[in-house]
Amino acid sequence: MSAPLTPRPAVDKPLMHYGPRVLERTAPGAPAFTYGHLRISPLTPHIGAEISGVDLSQPMGEELAEELKQALLEWKVIFFRDQHAFNPDAQHALAGIWGEPEPNPFFPKGETVGVSRLAKDAMAVGSENIWHSDHSFMAAPALGSVLRALEIPAAGGDTMWADMGAAYDNLSEEMKERIEGLTAVHDWVPSWGALMTPEQIEALRGTLPPVEHPVAARHPRTGRKLLYVNEPFTVRIVGLPDRESRELLDELVLQARVPEYQVRFRWQADSVAIWDNIATQHYAINDYHPARRVMERIAIAGVPLA
Repeated sequence: MSAPLTPRPAVDKPLMHYGPRVLERTAPGAPAFTYGHLRISPLTPHIGAEISGVDLSQPMGEELAEELKQALLEWKVIFFRDQHAFNPDAQHALAGIWGEPEPNPFFPKGETVGVSRLAKDAMAVGSENIWHSDHSFMAAPALGSVLRALEIPAAGGDTMWADMGAAYDNLSEEMKERIEGLTAVHDWVPSWGALMTPEQIEALRGTLPPVEHPVAARHPRTGRKLLYVNEPFTVRIVGLPDRESRELLDELVLQARVPEYQVRFRWQADSVAIWDNIATQHYAINDYHPARRVMERIAIAGVPLA
């Protein structure tokens, strides 16, 4: 006879919940978008869409640029295939629709000013395989990014994005009340600093001190409430004891891992992705080692969050 099953230990509340989730593409009451120049193929009902009918290497008129901006606000991350003539100059022009380029102080530079080159192979293994929001350690985090694929592995190397508006919407009302008005400290030292000497860290501290952002922030362009904490850069919640801060952060950063909030993109050579870096987190899947994967990215300067 088999031994009786041991009951699962009781817990006060689960970190995740079963059943349906609220998955809104835009904030309640947001105006409907209409498109005359773009063909949009959603990858999920609320985040991520492939766009066709546009050559990103060509100069853009005002109407097309406005539709691209609308599409990004609606879908949070948009994808383009077969952009064979898309070069660094065109990448700069495209990013300029949203704002000025913002260099990452830790990424290798490409051949063009403002372009970061992310080349991963057997000698330089990918290390972005953690859910994160770019430049959250800056006082004005990057608004978005434009990423183009130069070389991709035969298999693997996908990227995933998570909708942090959906993550906030699905928090319990108790949790929403708990985090309302709280701020968190974001710092690059625990992640990027692990690869540096103390002298290198000290040299950067003057220009990149720790910063605070709201835990529940509002998107600067849509006003939508979203969860703004991420695993590598958010180090503590201001005003809470260390243990309570750690436990709360551990629960909040898990929300990006819920599959219903995510979209996954399979790269091809000459594919381009543009994402809203405030509305989303992303994860570069490191499953292709030792194959080679080469991307070039331009980040778009943002504004302080409220």
